[in-house]
Amino acid sequence: MQHKTISGPATSRRTFLGAAIGAGFVLGSSGLWSPAAAQDTPKRGGVLRLGLDGGQTTDVLDPGTYSGSVLFTAAFCWGDRLVTTDPATGEALPSLAESWTTSADAKVWTFRLRKDVRFHDGSAFTVADAVQTLKRHSDANSKSAALGLLSDIERIEDQGGDLVITLSNASADLPLLLTDYHLQIQKNGGLDDPADVTGTGPYKLESYEPGVRIAFSRNEHDWNPDRGYVDSVEILVMNDSTARIAALSSGKVHFINSLDPKTMGLLSRAPNVQTISTKGKGFYSFLMHGDTAPFDNNDLRMALKLAVDRQEMLDKILGGYGTLGNDYPVNEAYALAPTGIEQRVYDPDQAAFYYKKSGHSGPIVLRTSEAAFTGAVDAAVLFQASAKRAGITLEIRREPDDGYWSNVWNVAPFCASYWGGRPTQDLRYTTTQLSSGPWNDTRFKNADFDRMLFEARAETDEDKRRALYHDMAVLVRDTSGLILPVFNNYLNASSTKLRGWVDDIGNDLSNGQVACRVWFDA
Repeated sequence: MQHKTISGPATSRRTFLGAAIGAGFVLGSSGLWSPAAAQDTPKRGGVLRLGLDGGQTTDVLDPGTYSGSVLFTAAFCWGDRLVTTDPATGEALPSLAESWTTSADAKVWTFRLRKDVRFHDGSAFTVADAVQTLKRHSDANSKSAALGLLSDIERIEDQGGDLVITLSNASADLPLLLTDYHLQIQKNGGLDDPADVTGTGPYKLESYEPGVRIAFSRNEHDWNPDRGYVDSVEILVMNDSTARIAALSSGKVHFINSLDPKTMGLLSRAPNVQTISTKGKGFYSFLMHGDTAPFDNNDLRMALKLAVDRQEMLDKILGGYGTLGNDYPVNEAYALAPTGIEQRVYDPDQAAFYYKKSGHSGPIVLRTSEAAFTGAVDAAVLFQASAKRAGITLEIRREPDDGYWSNVWNVAPFCASYWGGRPTQDLRYTTTQLSSGPWNDTRFKNADFDRMLFEARAETDEDKRRALYHDMAVLVRDTSGLILPVFNNYLNASSTKLRGWVDDIGNDLSNGQVACRVWFDA
């Protein structure tokens, strides 16, 4: 039996946004955009230039390989996914799929696709294109970064003009999994040429120089009139922070990303510049391997969690641009986020109590690097000082930036780390807390947690799922090796000429859609 139909045009989110299209508010130099700017009527025209970090000369256009801010943003210029998300809530919304239904056991999903969409070359988008795209990314031999998301797919079929996906294991989150940015729909799924980005998005590719520049022109026949306001888009690769700031200040580009919190106040006072701070799901952390001495002792793990001054880290490392963490990797940006869990605070007396109870003595080595996150070395020094007041000695070892993610993270038993967000709590926990997860970077292995994770994945009753996620968060908070002091905001800046910015909790850069959403005021 079918139930739970989701329908409506993708452009209906304009109804939700209404006058608040720029849901990120800016008041003077505070770094947020004003409600007045949000109420402007979109204007068409102009050349939008973005100066972004995260581009490499080794980048290729196959969306299955995308990583970094440059290709993340480019993906939404040329392509569309079957499903998109609400910027404010993160819930699944229609895109190339007009609506969907699921069987009672959440194993069979039927998607009704749009009939009026054409690719940039004029050819019609069909169910076959969606089938082939998902088959390519879910093939066991695929190198796609989305492969893990689609591992439970048994069959992908065209049934009477609808896309039908059958799963081996129930998943109430399948539509949200299809919002992954690697899953842009390609002609024939990209099987003819994985790097062919003749898509259905608001802009058409004009030129591509890996690690240097990507240029797009507006798709005059875009099926969605609620986006793609500029005539052309240029994404310029600027991996150096100083170069990005200089380019924005001089007017060479209209938007930049990845600002250091220390530069936000200064840049916000620059003429013709506005700063943007957006809450998201990313977090700074310190990871302990729970299967490796001395971190296999939960009393020691608890001592270190209580020895972190979270507020100091938020103030001094993030400059206040973030929120406090509570040692589980989920915040209010996730649907069904747990509530009512007491906020853990710095308590040197309790930290000293658990440290004594653990029986450990001597220095504890903490490895860090600026490659982990901006300010990671300073964060480790703050941790060292706050732990010292609890009688715990941390020995800070600064590792080379080059090779940190291959030689230290997920290798050393105690190190600094950073994680971005995931579309769902299920994916967040599956990536880093599931016992069998390849990126279980705290070596957290708990049968009760795994059981609850799979129960929540198949559960379609939201109240029951919320209760399961609450208990999972408490278990991670109190027994895992994750120390999560802060969630970071995404920090960007733009020319004051730009309008239409949308705060999107999905990810940085207005969830990759900055070029699709903004326009020039004159």
